[in-house]
Amino acid sequence: MKQPTLATLALLTTISIASPASANTENTRQLLETKQCQSCELSGVGLVLTNLSGVNLSGANLSGANLSRANLSGADLSNAKLNGTSLFGANLSGAKLNGADLSVADLRDTYLVNTDFTGANLSGANLQGAIGIPSQVAKVEDFYGWGLAQGQKGDPKGAIDYFNQALNINSNFAPAYLARGVALYQLLERSKALQDAQQAEKLFLAQGNTEGYQTAQAFIKELQTPLNSTPSKGKPNFMNFVGAIGSLLLRSLF
Repeated sequence: MKQPTLATLALLTTISIASPASANTENTRQLLETKQCQSCELSGVGLVLTNLSGVNLSGANLSGANLSRANLSGADLSNAKLNGTSLFGANLSGAKLNGADLSVADLRDTYLVNTDFTGANLSGANLQGAIGIPSQVAKVEDFYGWGLAQGQKGDPKGAIDYFNQALNINSNFAPAYLARGVALYQLLERSKALQDAQQAEKLFLAQGNTEGYQTAQAFIKELQTPLNSTPSKGKPNFMNFVGAIGSLLLRSLF
């Protein structure tokens, strides 16, 4: 009786191990053929660059899946499990992600215009470089931090976009004015840079931030100093001012 029992156990073990992979394969085929796969088991699948526009994946388990650069525009991903999923560069414009679990998901460089994140879990998700991030998804400090990162990469225009979004959330956020002023200075827009620096100075003073106030004053002095020659684009280095006060501002924010 021992041998049949062992054989049966071995067979059951083989079936139990193979089932998830088989289920994933069958569900993937169903998804690609019908674009309907509600509550499907698709954890860990690879669907890089796949056209999944308008698919219905509500309640599906896509945890750990690779959906990098997939077209998910208009997709229904409501209540889906997307924890740890790679959505790098994916098009999620108009997608429904309400109630979805996106914890620790990679959402870098995604397109999020008109995306519904109502009730979604985005804890630990990486939204760096995403386009059209809804203001309810990220905090003013997030946009500010992303702006600093873009500035360090040598992208003052991208940095300004993030600082603008930070200021749309909180128009009294002095660090964003100062950082945007530096980015504008890089683009040789001295008059606009001066306006931002003066606004930052005013806000830092009103908020009792002595270090920020003094740094804004130093930047204003730099901007008001006549140029001996036309500076090269990208000078001063973005972090000459923002970097010099970076620890100060980051201490006050985080």
